[in-house]
Amino acid sequence: MRKKGLNLLTIVVLFCTISGGHANSQSLPDRPVPQRLVNDYAGLLGSEETGMLEQKLVAFNNSTSTQIAIVIVKDLGGYDKADYAQRLAEKWGIGQKGKNNGVLILVKTKTSDAKGEVFIAQGYGLEGVIPDITCSAIVDNDILPAFRNNNYFDGLNKATNTLISLARGEFSAADYGHKGKKSGEKGTPVVFIIIVVFIIISMISRRSGGSNNRHIGSGGLPFWLLLGALNSGRGSSNGSWGGFSGGSSGGGGFGGFGGGSFGGGGAGGSW
Repeated sequence: MRKKGLNLLTIVVLFCTISGGHANSQSLPDRPVPQRLVNDYAGLLGSEETGMLEQKLVAFNNSTSTQIAIVIVKDLGGYDKADYAQRLAEKWGIGQKGKNNGVLILVKTKTSDAKGEVFIAQGYGLEGVIPDITCSAIVDNDILPAFRNNNYFDGLNKATNTLISLARGEFSAADYGHKGKKSGEKGTPVVFIIIVVFIIISMISRRSGGSNNRHIGSGGLPFWLLLGALNSGRGSSNGSWGGFSGGSSGGGGFGGFGGGSFGGGGAGGSW
């Protein structure tokens, strides 16, 4: 009698486990039809913003076979953000089979009673060029500052630019680590120093008179140094590390996900 009771308890536990797992699996969205790289299930982005990101990521996929997907959801269905991202990336097969060169940027929107969540998961084949610590830096440097100001497109645009440049080998993860720490302060000190030098030289020239004054007043070397510094300052603050900017053109339509695999890596944050 006791044995039968234990068997019944075991069956109930197994049923609940299977039912719970099945319910959770249903919360993961199926591959979109037609397949797309930018999938906003929460209405966080405007249609033009979605289109610009899609165009850029499709062009990158078509030229390299590396697939960067963005998925925005309203809730995580009981999953942790890392688990949700890994399961969804595997379910969709982001990246190419054998190359495993896919990246998923998962965003869970912020609500009145819950924080917003973001997670970057990279496939096996990209763990060397985009390690976990770099995913964390991209979240902290490119995504979260923009998201906290409700600039969702800006954050995703900057993050995808960085991921594209890393995957292309335009700079290394170590380079990004060094530059990312200083990106917010890099432009202003340079501009400030050049302005101070320009003012000092101008004052000296005015006191001495003669050709030096005419040279500076007509747009000599200090002026062009100042102009170059200002342009450099603008470039350092736009979040684009080479690669693509907002609406890169080229390529055809998206041919679909290729069956890539993920190994559980990545990093995330919240706002």
